[in-house]
Amino acid sequence: QVSLAESGGGSVEAGGSLRLSCVASGPAYSRGCMGWFRSDGGNQREGVAVIDKKGNIRYADSVKGRFTISKDNNENTLFLQMNSLKPEDTAVYYCAADPAWDCYTDSWSTWRVYLHWGQGTQVTVSP
Repeated sequence: QVSLAESGGGSVEAGGSLRLSCVASGPAYSRGCMGWFRSDGGNQREGVAVIDKKGNIRYADSVKGRFTISKDNNENTLFLQMNSLKPEDTAVYYCAADPAWDCYTDSWSTWRVYLHWGQGTQVTVSP
């Protein structure tokens, strides 16, 4: 069974930075793909960034050049470094994991296909 626990959220002013962490446990084969999604309170979750088993990375256009996703060497912790934050980045950020080693390629942002989710961490960016 996969368990995901996010931390690092908080409140910052526009232009500031935050670093999110997600500690994962459970079989490695169940989390070939790991990533970050966010929700601004609705029923949908927006794909932010994912990293697959081979280290291939995909970002949403809205965060390219500002956010960086990475994993530690043992692949038990996932990070999201967020720089130049904007008020529109305000959301609950979720860590996700799935056995799909390629993160579903071009469908990577389809959040409903991901099997495992953390509880989320709030990020608030003030103007």
